Amino acid sequence: MINTYVYAIGVMSGTSLDGLDLVYVKFETQTPSNFQIIHAQTTPYSKEWMLLLKNAIHSSPKEIKKLDFSYGAYLGTQINQFIADYGITKVDFIASHGHTVLHQPEKGITVQVGCGAEIAKQTSLKVVYDFRTQDVQLGGQGAPLVPIGDHVLFQDYEYCLNLGGFSNISFVANNQRVAFDICPVNIVLNHYVNTLGLPYDSEGKLAASGTINYPLLEALNALDYYQKNPPKSLGLEWVQAFVFPLIDAYENDVAIVLRTFLEHIAIQIGKIIFKSEAVLVTGGGAFNTFLLERIEFFAENTIPLVSDELINFKEALVFSFLGLLKINGKINCLKSVTGAQKNHSSGSIVSP
Repeated sequence: MINTYVYAIGVMSGTSLDGLDLVYVKFETQTPSNFQIIHAQTTPYSKEWMLLLKNAIHSSPKEIKKLDFSYGAYLGTQINQFIADYGITKVDFIASHGHTVLHQPEKGITVQVGCGAEIAKQTSLKVVYDFRTQDVQLGGQGAPLVPIGDHVLFQDYEYCLNLGGFSNISFVANNQRVAFDICPVNIVLNHYVNTLGLPYDSEGKLAASGTINYPLLEALNALDYYQKNPPKSLGLEWVQAFVFPLIDAYENDVAIVLRTFLEHIAIQIGKIIFKSEAVLVTGGGAFNTFLLERIEFFAENTIPLVSDELINFKEALVFSFLGLLKINGKINCLKSVTGAQKNHSSGSIVSP
């Protein structure tokens, strides 16, 4: 049998606003787990875009609609530049996650800006986007969506752990895929590092220089979210309502805040992956050496290293896979993960 291939561009913007991730991926049609990331890059946001996206949570519906179109146009421009820079000639579709500005699934709300029609108009390519809305309409959390990719593309790992704006995890329990957000990571660490004029805490060195505020650590670990059973997910709103006020009430020394919150992250993650030696760790937080050391301490394990390419671009890769599943009318959202009424094929498809 002759192998056929599908070529896709995956586009991902995370809550930590590290930048826009773009991947050009080749999937083997019959066996998508045989994939190749051909090109990948992260484009940092300008200060203007960073502020627009960061503050969108406070915008009116009219302003968010305007941002949806302007950000869609921005994405189209960036994708066109990516195609030109790498001389890409074959693209079957674009799969774009967009950027989450509101996520309140308990109220039936999830909003990702980045209008698919505008991306299609700019690029003259088919676009799959808006992956979360349908799941929320079906009573689900609309997150996390990556686990279907974990299930198909990374079967060799017991746990797939992502350390991005939030940490989320995916694994098989009772013969079904389970996944949930564990706790905030870079969305909190970067917030406090930014007050020092730095984009992030390189290798966790600043955190390592601080001491632990134990009353704060105890208060963080006692937050109600950690007592809930999955399915569950986190958003910026929760961090702004519960985490930032708690930290600011206990501590104002940035190094101490970083050290304490990093310990909190390690405790929450460590108890879930306890003693497992088959953990795939990806996302920007995987480069935080001190954080990984503390996770290994509480998990009593050793976390294997993977390529920088997979660490940086796994989410964009998986969203391109979700797009492929949607185009083929196959399930890309699992009710065991999101709590939706049924497994379903989520996302909207628009052609130029």
